[in-house]
Amino acid sequence: GRHHIMRVFQRFPTQHSDLVHDVSYDFYGKRIATCSSDHIIKIWDQDQTGQWVVTSQWNAHSGSIWKLAWAHPEFGQVIASCSFDRTVCIWEEGEEDDKGNKKWIERARLVDSRESMVDIKFAPRHMGLKLATCSADGMVRIYEAIDVMNLAHWPLLEEFEAHRGGVANCISWNPAPFDRSMLVVGSSEPSVKIWEFNETYRKWTHVETLASVSGVERLGPDHRVHDVCWAPNMGRTYHLIAAAIKDTVRIWKVKIMPDNQRVPPEEILCRKDHQSEVWRVEWNVTGTTLASSGDDGKVRLWKASLGDRWAPLSVISGEDDTPDAHES
Repeated sequence: GRHHIMRVFQRFPTQHSDLVHDVSYDFYGKRIATCSSDHIIKIWDQDQTGQWVVTSQWNAHSGSIWKLAWAHPEFGQVIASCSFDRTVCIWEEGEEDDKGNKKWIERARLVDSRESMVDIKFAPRHMGLKLATCSADGMVRIYEAIDVMNLAHWPLLEEFEAHRGGVANCISWNPAPFDRSMLVVGSSEPSVKIWEFNETYRKWTHVETLASVSGVERLGPDHRVHDVCWAPNMGRTYHLIAAAIKDTVRIWKVKIMPDNQRVPPEEILCRKDHQSEVWRVEWNVTGTTLASSGDDGKVRLWKASLGDRWAPLSVISGEDDTPDAHES
């Protein structure tokens, strides 16, 4: 089909001295945090003219910083960062200094991993102040700030081996408030698996596989899962989970059934429109539109049409010289 190309609406230099690995918006989309291989985290706020300006920056880790995550604002101005240095740090914004800049304070450092920490996600707000981490040793770990007024203490609640002998690359929580605690984990195998916290046995159990080696052999070598994202569920009878695997954008329809019942997951989208490595997938707040970004320098939007068929909606180009045209 034919779909619109939209121009990029704002561009700004990050002023990092090395590769930027993550750009993370806060809950309201009013603040941005960026991190890089230069070991630095920067916080950006908009000035009166709408320009993004750095309001704080600091040397946060002793290795490349891969990902950042903002906690829900109910818990204050709190971010987590994860790094090649094998640690996860919890940062909280402090008081203003003499120059009017706010300093970010390290509240905790989580040091349980033996390998690089590659992804972090705060749990949905209804679960409290919990953080899921995954690492290159294949482990997923869940931490919780039991006392949200004291961010120095983050006990390790649970851990499980999501990928034996490989890298657990990316994680995403099931955001639905009335479901059991669930995570989707993407690994380097590649595989995309759903894990559920079993209240009876007090441990995480593997309940479903969305993609595995056999299903993606056609993608060629080094087809690791770069990103996974579990869609918000606004009244649907099923869940949607998206993944970026090598050069494909994929969406599955998943039904969460009562114990001992199972409906096989259905793959409803598998596209290579980026024609290059796809790095991120992200749902909108209603779970009706998916955005994907890749090495083609474009953000592609996907939406279900009539008959629940997922198709391209539009393309946002990051290039200045994008023509006002349609892309076929």
